[in-house]
Amino acid sequence: MKRIFGNLTGLKPSQLRRIESLGRRRTSPRELVSPELAAEAARISREIRRQIGLLLDRQGRIQALTVGDSRRIVIPASEDERPAPGRLRGLRCVHTHLDAEPLSREDLTDLALLRLDLMAAIAVSPEGEPAEVFAAHLLPANAERLPHRLLDPLPPDRLDIDCAAMIAALEGELERVVRGRAAAAAPERALLVGVSSAPRRESEESLRELEALTRSCGLEIVGAMLQLRETPDARTLVGSGKLHDLAIQALQEGATLLIFDQELSPSQIRSITDRVALKVIDRTQLILDLFAQRARSREGKLQVELAQLRYLLPRLTGRGTAMSRLAGGIGGRGPGETQLELDRRKVRRRIQLLEKALEEVRRHRSQLRLRRARRRLPIVSIIGYTNAGKSTLLNTITRSRVLAESRLFATLDPTSRRVRFPQDLEVILTDTVGFIRNLPEELRVAFRATLEELESADLLLHVVDMSHPRFEEQMEAVEDILAGLGLEGKPAVRVFNKADRVDPEEARALCRRHGAIAVSALDPQTLRPLIAEILRRLPRPQPVVVDTPP
Repeated sequence: MKRIFGNLTGLKPSQLRRIESLGRRRTSPRELVSPELAAEAARISREIRRQIGLLLDRQGRIQALTVGDSRRIVIPASEDERPAPGRLRGLRCVHTHLDAEPLSREDLTDLALLRLDLMAAIAVSPEGEPAEVFAAHLLPANAERLPHRLLDPLPPDRLDIDCAAMIAALEGELERVVRGRAAAAAPERALLVGVSSAPRRESEESLRELEALTRSCGLEIVGAMLQLRETPDARTLVGSGKLHDLAIQALQEGATLLIFDQELSPSQIRSITDRVALKVIDRTQLILDLFAQRARSREGKLQVELAQLRYLLPRLTGRGTAMSRLAGGIGGRGPGETQLELDRRKVRRRIQLLEKALEEVRRHRSQLRLRRARRRLPIVSIIGYTNAGKSTLLNTITRSRVLAESRLFATLDPTSRRVRFPQDLEVILTDTVGFIRNLPEELRVAFRATLEELESADLLLHVVDMSHPRFEEQMEAVEDILAGLGLEGKPAVRVFNKADRVDPEEARALCRRHGAIAVSALDPQTLRPLIAEILRRLPRPQPVVVDTPP
């Protein structure tokens, strides 16, 4: 046995020795638990008036023992790797119930969250003898959507239910389900979770946006859950009941990843991952991963890495032992730094290096802006919500081939093109990274050098996807970010894109209401009013006067 967990205070030395002796016993792989071990656990449990739990591996060896109170036990968090899709934990929990009740809701929740092979409860009689043994196991996907199966109560002397064969058959069925669904699937299968106190329509739209972000990352979505509640659970956001349902759904759908639509605190991530055998990320980390996939230039890669490290630093946590530093004499540091402290030191050092590199980028950009100012070329910057059609508009106006895809954040690195408009006006047209609601603060800071380009722009083209059902909220989100950058007073033209997807009368009414110009970025003929407005709004370059000798 590896370790005894739980509250051992108040126990006599003789009782502790008897508890420790339980951990040295063995059970046949066929048995749920040996009758002798069940009887001894029941007697000790009745004597100390506390529940006792045993975690057994598939060879029948006791890997851990936990002592609870009269009503429950706490199963220790496993430091092993998470089970692969279609696999269980490889451990079964057998524990005592002093009031002789069957498996509780909490027992079945732990069965699901921890992906245990089996969960069993030994009903202890008032005389300290095992009365009946109740057991349950998880179920793969089924027509009735049942999460688990409750076995018939077992007599304490007949516990040979051929556990090894039962678990092997169960895992075989789970693996067949996962293989069938993942035949042509992405490596990661995601289950999306939204928790919100906002109105349902707004919450559903946010979850749909999370779905688009997830697909843009190349992940497969196997399900989504939205919970509307006034106050999110402080520890797990969704509460233990919903977490149980998510664990069951993840198991039956073969999910490997939980993605939350809200930003999770470090303690919430720890609480959820301690209870669910899945990888857990939040909206911020998903966006950071997406940016990491899309960054191509050295500057973009530096910015994304800096944002990722700033997000990671407060979320570095240790497992098991505390991070105490025991003083070893005057000025001493005891046993030295833990691995966690070393990791934090490396991250901080890397952040400093990235900040210096990006400061060089800012200086270089500042020099480029000075050169442009000397040439007296007007600068027009295209801004807008992600996937609004900014890169397509740049390509159509300048006849270039900047990457333009119907995916969120297809463009990360800013692109500038020189274009000559009618009346012999030469302009620098710049495409920028798309904005999004709740843009992570780490990304705002990291992309400061890119967004500073907007400060030197003479005119902003705010591109809006007018065919989107909530385009007004997207438009407000972009304007809020501009206000945060101190650019709310910058001259701007609202460009309502994708007008070909909207009824013409409705499009004209929307443009009148918002003072916008309707275009279809794919059709050059629709851009003439926009170009005329750009020419009207741009300052005319002053001719350079050169003194000539008489």
